[in-house]
Amino acid sequence: MKKNKNKSDELDLIDISEFMDEDVPTPKPKKKKKKRNIEVNVITYGFLALFISLSVYFGYFLTFSSEEFINNPYNARINQMSKSTIRGNILSADGEILAGTNVDEEGKETRVYPYGNTFSHIIGYDTNGLMGVELDANFYLLRSHDFILNRVLNDFQNKKSQGDTVITTLDASLQEATYTAMSGYEGAVFAIEPSTGKILCCISKPDFNPNVIAYNYDSFATDSESSVFLNRATNGLYPPGSTFKIITSLEYLNEGGSVEDEFDCKGKLADEDYTMHCVNNKSHGHQTLREAFGNSCNVAYAQVGLSLDRASFAETANQLLFNETLPSKLSNSKASSFTLSPEDKNPRVMQTAIGQGKTLVTPMHMALIASAICNDGDLKVPYVVEKVENLNKVEVKSFESEDYGQILTEAQANELEELMRYVVTDGTASALNTDDYTVYGKTGSAEYTSNKDDTHSWFVGYAKDGDKEIALAIVLEGAGSGSKHAVPLAKVMFDEYFNEQ
Repeated sequence: MKKNKNKSDELDLIDISEFMDEDVPTPKPKKKKKKRNIEVNVITYGFLALFISLSVYFGYFLTFSSEEFINNPYNARINQMSKSTIRGNILSADGEILAGTNVDEEGKETRVYPYGNTFSHIIGYDTNGLMGVELDANFYLLRSHDFILNRVLNDFQNKKSQGDTVITTLDASLQEATYTAMSGYEGAVFAIEPSTGKILCCISKPDFNPNVIAYNYDSFATDSESSVFLNRATNGLYPPGSTFKIITSLEYLNEGGSVEDEFDCKGKLADEDYTMHCVNNKSHGHQTLREAFGNSCNVAYAQVGLSLDRASFAETANQLLFNETLPSKLSNSKASSFTLSPEDKNPRVMQTAIGQGKTLVTPMHMALIASAICNDGDLKVPYVVEKVENLNKVEVKSFESEDYGQILTEAQANELEELMRYVVTDGTASALNTDDYTVYGKTGSAEYTSNKDDTHSWFVGYAKDGDKEIALAIVLEGAGSGSKHAVPLAKVMFDEYFNEQ
């Protein structure tokens, strides 16, 4: 008996295309899979790029920034290191102990500063917070690279290991001689080695004795008038007076002027109901720019200022690091300020050209400008920590000179050097002219009140003897003429530095 076939088996395949409208296109299949693959790839590669970026940053952090982060004063964990380490010594470049830790029989530690007030601001303190090198090198002072078996034994006996020694760039003999010569003055001194950026001397007065800071801290911290804790060398803002004529001269020469250009001085110059005076209304007569710079003639430089393009003048000041944070390895420093616009009236321009008006500078900044001129326009970043050694005087870390770059061309530096040399050979700093070394500089007397007799005494410059060089800035608050007060102090510093054995 034959089985019946299923109806569906009997149906022939029907070509449905004949029933379709020829105008209706056949829909193409969507490429969902390909689109999905692109999205997956984007996400995958995005996470891969993020992973690589994090890896690179982590490697950079471990190599370059980890110690800086650890040494941050806001990092509370670093204080835990003091529970296992005796704070290390701080030495001068010539091997003098500037800070150390005494430990008595009961294990009590006392931080000691053998030079007392002399290094107070640059070395600082470690009581009621940190300041100076004590802050900048805190991590190195609390880390020990003593022989590992000694450290293991100390841990086993619940003893502290000796912290590493920080060796600074400071010249103890120069610092001490300068500090003694500053007796009776308030103000600041900052000195640097132009070819390296090593800070040789840094003094600020009024000062304090870090040995007894725990007893005096509250009274000093609340004394707003004397500002004992303010490091005037790096953070004190002063009108620069005639030392600013260095910058004014640079702009004048940039605009095509010459050191041989001539000016007339009759002791005063009136413009728009304002009168500019030379010191004691002295008439310098007919003189070149070189002579006006050497005589520190205000009338001639007021004329120079009025001739300048004001926008360009501001650009030149900014080129010399005004209105920006100075390059430095120190924990902090203030920016000098310079403002001048095309809309400013002539009296403001005249005042600005001689370093008055609204211009304010730090001694550190002026020393850096002098340093760059000495170094053919190239500026080195100032630093104070040179290396770190362990208990056995084995070097564990060193800090090298760092180049900031050209802030002047070599030609510009040479032109300014010529002017600054004339100040010493024939001008207001002739007391520094000697055969023992060669000095270049600029004096200044900066008014800081409406009383013209209230003046800060300034000297900015540098000296050379063979390969040995030093650049410095001195400001003595309310002392008077730069040539009478700051220049003799500069001579003490130069003599001490170049006569050192």
